[in-house]
Amino acid sequence: MANLTWKGVYPALLTPFKQDDSIDFEVYNKNLQAQIAAGVDGIILGGSLGEASSLSNEEKRDLLFYSKENIPSDFPVIINIAEQTTKAAIALAQDSEKNGADGLMLLPPMRYYADSHETLEYFKAVAKSTSLPIMIYNNPVDYKIHVTLDMFESMMPHQNIQAVKESTRDISNITRMINRFGDRFNILCGVDTLAMESLCMGAHGWVAGLVDAFPRETVAIYRLVKAGQIEAALPIYRWFLPVLELDIHPKLVQYIKLAATHTGIGSSHVRAPRLPIEGAELKRVTSIIETALANRPILPDYLNLKHTKDAKWA
Repeated sequence: MANLTWKGVYPALLTPFKQDDSIDFEVYNKNLQAQIAAGVDGIILGGSLGEASSLSNEEKRDLLFYSKENIPSDFPVIINIAEQTTKAAIALAQDSEKNGADGLMLLPPMRYYADSHETLEYFKAVAKSTSLPIMIYNNPVDYKIHVTLDMFESMMPHQNIQAVKESTRDISNITRMINRFGDRFNILCGVDTLAMESLCMGAHGWVAGLVDAFPRETVAIYRLVKAGQIEAALPIYRWFLPVLELDIHPKLVQYIKLAATHTGIGSSHVRAPRLPIEGAELKRVTSIIETALANRPILPDYLNLKHTKDAKWA
């Protein structure tokens, strides 16, 4: 099993499709290899950007098997758990562990607006069912369930609950987590447009979206910040921000797939009920992407930075 530290950049990978709606493993591998070459620290399969809601469990297994066959043996693969029932979540967690996953990203129950007690019992039941390390996805904006600090306090005895994907949109929540729990939970930013700010406030990693189209720029920002080279990271982040804002739109899947197509490591096909964007919307998003490509920054040698003591790769 890979050594999963919950530090660094973790792409929420896209699932590319062919015109016949089947998974395009050739395009998937092209993107996967670009991520590894750029220096990401692991991958997440079957997230929102992976169109999890339209994938069967068999397809998720196929993606896991395929990924494991095409990556270094010590490279972490994390499976997203976004299920409607506790029983289904446990089954997927156990299936993922059996099939070689290295960790889990765990969302609250889907479709049912669980209260705090129900959400906690759901998280704890999944944690008890597997030995895999778990990252809780805290996204009250999109999923309407806020995982509070008191709830994290209740999860502390479960040692395999190790991290949080912080998507509350409240930068201060990073400081609150650190003040209360120290290093008990690793914190990974889950909102592209708050990534550099989150890293500067002590986040350990970045669960990224636009990394699917711009892997090198994403990893460069992360490593520069963690090396204390804020002034070098800032112009890259400022250049990146108009593109990163594609991550916080309901059509983020279509938008990021379009961006990955423009950078040559993706395709734009989506599964219904999602539909390709067109008309004025397509023109607007294409303009954002093309403007970024026309002004793409020259990156420093970010893979060989002088490391800080707490950097993951030190």
